[in-house]
Amino acid sequence: LGGFSAWALYGSNWLRVERVTVSGTDVLGADEVLDAARISEDVPMATVDTDAVEARLAAELPRIDSVDVDRVWPHRVEVTVTERRPAVLLRKGESFVEVDDGGVRFATVRTPPAKVPIVEMQVADSPSLDRFGRQRLRESAVRVAGALSESVRRDTRTILVRSYDSVTLELTGGRTVLWGSAERGAAKSKALAAVMKAERDARYFDVSVPSAPAASPS
Repeated sequence: LGGFSAWALYGSNWLRVERVTVSGTDVLGADEVLDAARISEDVPMATVDTDAVEARLAAELPRIDSVDVDRVWPHRVEVTVTERRPAVLLRKGESFVEVDDGGVRFATVRTPPAKVPIVEMQVADSPSLDRFGRQRLRESAVRVAGALSESVRRDTRTILVRSYDSVTLELTGGRTVLWGSAERGAAKSKALAAVMKAERDARYFDVSVPSAPAASPS
């Protein structure tokens, strides 16, 4: 019985890979994922090392946030991908670097994706540059983006960093939000939602002190 089972798994034509499917992709193409996965067809299903395939995909395609590779007996291997989503964009010459909520830089694109804020750094004369360094100041912009509500993030065109304590959002419609530092992001997001609802015609909002938000026409 053991010998028959081993033969059925490894030696017969019954349980062999006939098809590999890919789901969950958006920017990535299915063919791109299949090329990186390198799962051969017409090999025994039992020989497909799903952990190795997952590790290979994560290493070769940085846009992938997570991936699951499953054997679907008797003849199919299913690759399910979750792609990283850009939280902010960093300028790099004429291109843009996509950065996710975790601060991971995962792709460089020529055309910026819609409704993703661009980080602008104006810290050359700021004491924060010497104290925190440019990388940590960029990370503060990512933290701010991660704290925004989905609606505000979609409307945010630029996250302007002048210092560690001075981050400003430039929104559609000529609106500006003084955010302050990246600290207390959840409280600031909640305060911004409240003051925007109360002052619908305002163009300037200050939530740097979330317990005392302010708004004005300009």
